[in-house]
Amino acid sequence: MMGTTIDDGVVTRVFDRKPRRHQTGLVLGTAVALVLGLAAFAVGGPWGGDLPSPGWKGTEQAGWIAGIVSALLGLFTLVVMLRPVSGPVRPRSGATVGSLIQVGSVPRLAAWFQDRRIADDLFASARAGRTMVTTQVLSGMGGVGKTQLAARFARHLADTDQLDLLVWITAASRDAIVTAYAQTAERLGVVGAKVPPEEAAGALLGWLERTHRRHLIVLDNLDAPVHAAGLWPPANSNGRTLVTTRRRDAVLATEGRALITVGLFTPVEAVSYVKRAIADPARLTGADGLAADLGFLPLALAQATAYIRDRADTDGLDCAGYRRRLADRKLALAELLPHQDALPDDQRATVTAAWSLSVEAADRAEPQDLARPMLALASVLDSNGIPAAVFTSRPVLAYLTRTTGDDQQSDAHAATSALHNLHRFSLATVTNGQIRVHALVQRATREHLSPDELRAAALAAADALLDCWSSARHPEPEQFLRNNALALRHATGHLLIAPRTHPVLFAIGRSFGRTGLLLPAITFLGELLDDQRRHLGPDRPDILVTRSDLTHWLGEAGDPAGAVAGFQDLLDEHLRLLGPDHPHTLGIRSYLADWQGQSGNPAGAAAAFQDLLTSMLRILGPDDPQTLATRNNLALWRGMAGDAAGAVAAFRALLSEQLRVLGPDDPRTLNTRNNLASWCGLAGDAGEAVSAFQELLDEQLRRVGRDHPDTLRVRSNLAHWRGEAGDAAGAVTAFEELLADRLRVLGPDHPQTLTTRNNLAHWRGKAGNAAGAVAAFEELLSDRLRVLGPDHPDTLTTRNNLASWRGYAGDARGAAAAFRALLSDRRRVLGPNHPDIRATHNNLVYWQYRSDRSTAG
Repeated sequence: MMGTTIDDGVVTRVFDRKPRRHQTGLVLGTAVALVLGLAAFAVGGPWGGDLPSPGWKGTEQAGWIAGIVSALLGLFTLVVMLRPVSGPVRPRSGATVGSLIQVGSVPRLAAWFQDRRIADDLFASARAGRTMVTTQVLSGMGGVGKTQLAARFARHLADTDQLDLLVWITAASRDAIVTAYAQTAERLGVVGAKVPPEEAAGALLGWLERTHRRHLIVLDNLDAPVHAAGLWPPANSNGRTLVTTRRRDAVLATEGRALITVGLFTPVEAVSYVKRAIADPARLTGADGLAADLGFLPLALAQATAYIRDRADTDGLDCAGYRRRLADRKLALAELLPHQDALPDDQRATVTAAWSLSVEAADRAEPQDLARPMLALASVLDSNGIPAAVFTSRPVLAYLTRTTGDDQQSDAHAATSALHNLHRFSLATVTNGQIRVHALVQRATREHLSPDELRAAALAAADALLDCWSSARHPEPEQFLRNNALALRHATGHLLIAPRTHPVLFAIGRSFGRTGLLLPAITFLGELLDDQRRHLGPDRPDILVTRSDLTHWLGEAGDPAGAVAGFQDLLDEHLRLLGPDHPHTLGIRSYLADWQGQSGNPAGAAAAFQDLLTSMLRILGPDDPQTLATRNNLALWRGMAGDAAGAVAAFRALLSEQLRVLGPDDPRTLNTRNNLASWCGLAGDAGEAVSAFQELLDEQLRRVGRDHPDTLRVRSNLAHWRGEAGDAAGAVTAFEELLADRLRVLGPDHPQTLTTRNNLAHWRGKAGNAAGAVAAFEELLSDRLRVLGPDHPDTLTTRNNLASWRGYAGDARGAAAAFRALLSDRRRVLGPNHPDIRATHNNLVYWQYRSDRSTAG
């Protein structure tokens, strides 16, 4: 697979490709060509008139001219071939006719060389004949097998008699290129033995531009393009140049050069290599996983399989065992590779050392000393893609300034330049606002960091993710940021837990829950809680935050009664540890009151929020944001308890205070306008609700644009109240447009997308298409079961709606049966006293009555 040049010096090899016993056949063939050429001349007739012009209209002139040329060439060749031969015939240049001259040592192919699509592409381009692109540059990170591909290509051309001259140069310096060119020129007889190297190299370039000999020049490991300045082999349809490099500068893809990115093995190629390299079927369990764990990197696979072979007899090591060792963070990557003197395939460096020169070179490039800390930062984030905004955030710029010790603050331009250097040296890939770094490069980087350096990088990355998460300047997709936060958590162990839990870990759980991924939220927070208890001990405020979040999402997952019990326990803990007036204690009281309402006790929730408001006014004052939020919740639950008019009055009073304290464009002020409009409708004035939502939508479009979550929410409410005001068809149209936007912005499984599908199905039924509503609710139920599970409140609500529309579509018996099954499940999930139990029971009675009447009739 991977290999390096065996000999950095320049050697020459001459291989006689045509045994002398074929000379008679060649003479005979040439004589035949001479006779045919003369015949063509005779048929074509004597030359008369002017020479043919490029615009020949027929083939007659071309035929007899071709006859003349063929005859002359045949005569010349025949004379040469019939000369007495006492040894190889050598022209003045010193090259052997019918022989391959090789300068430089082509690396041996790996013992288990893996065929790849890119190799096939190179061979195909060689078969294509004359081409405008005569120089191909194989670019890729260290370890992807560029040298092996070049060696395979060179050997293929040589073995199939497609070359007269093969020059292989390890292009580690300009001197190495000049020296090899000079020796090649001398070997060919282009210059004498004592010509200065630079002059000889120039003479060779001139010869390469004019020669008819088929040649291949390989510049292997040209990792500084400046070394080849003025030394690039000239374009010649008889020749080809192949370059391998870790760089991907624009100069490598100028006119006449094709930059070809050499990537990783495909999964199929990687597994094929592992199976051939290990061979023993008993040791191949987990081969697929091993290939994936090593990121399909050819060099890593070669060295890992060599390690397994070395220890197969002594340790009984197989692929599965190697994977376990690789996953053990106590073992450094270097401990899982062969010793330096036992590397396979003439390799000179382990995979961990393969990138060290690139890192040093990138760090020396302007702006100096920034590439290494940038790579350290990237090493703790997601290898599949990091938002570019992370690297230009304020926390990262501060981190770069601290790391370099520079008095001048690093700026975004310096940061992006450092990223560009990582890209140039193939240590990272920067495309479309994302940065990708191979997982093994990440691990090797982390293992070279001191504990203090790793902690600094981890904290900077965590701060940067939070900055992007909360800042409107960097509206990164939720999942993108969450995946990076999860990778950070995995890469840094307990560094973000002790001595204090970093807020980015809480953000992960809330992100899961916010996007409807309730089971992952619960699982993550449960694991975080276990780690906190292990590293922090009991009675820590950080642990209380995790317990609070976990209890909340358990409630959202369908256990509101459990949420009430959990928050009651948390309140007792907060009162004991923090006291009644601590902000966290007040926050737990708010959660407890809200879940009392969601568990079926809206009056109890309203009473609890009234008590909480009294405490908020005493402790925080009337204008504190938390006090205003409590007034919002009190108004909501007052309405849910049956006092819609009281809710409207409370929201109007709150809006007046928020306009004074927060201003008209504050998101909390706009949220109160949303709630006020809804309760105007619920209080019986649907027209007022439509007008209020239309005004609010205009504000949101002006403020945050069409795709902002707040704008999408207002559009949903406007569509609903348009239907309630009597325009069911308009509601259907509005929800169809909203669904298209939510699918595009949020994706198909987002809770708000699923809610939009619910509303669209409802208004289709209201617009007269009951059968269409049934079909839509059946599809929605299938997706909610898949995404949320059978006991989630939204899943139960969808079953309720589906049952109702089955009845309206004429299937009263089916509706009654569906409500009977739903009632049983709601009692099990919600308890006997939840308001939804009463509503479900009433629906069952109604549709059973309708079913009985239809049967009797």
